[in-house]
Amino acid sequence: MIFDEATSSLDTESELKIQQSIRGLKGKMTLVIIAHRLSTVIDSDVIYVFSKGKIVEYGTFNDLYSIDSSVFKRMCQVQKI
Repeated sequence: MIFDEATSSLDTESELKIQQSIRGLKGKMTLVIIAHRLSTVIDSDVIYVFSKGKIVEYGTFNDLYSIDSSVFKRMCQVQKI
């Protein structure tokens, strides 16, 4: 199943419901989530970070966040995650 910006225009309560639904599908099918809101991808098995159409980083949320110079960590800091 592909989610393309599934939570981009939602209020916080609706976003939480979508995230819960996504968590409920995890392990039952392959999910591809395209998101700018990083809170949507926190529980993902693998996160791919794109810049200018190319993959510049990939890993789990914790792996990417632990790299001080990562693009992903800077994105998280901007979004206060």
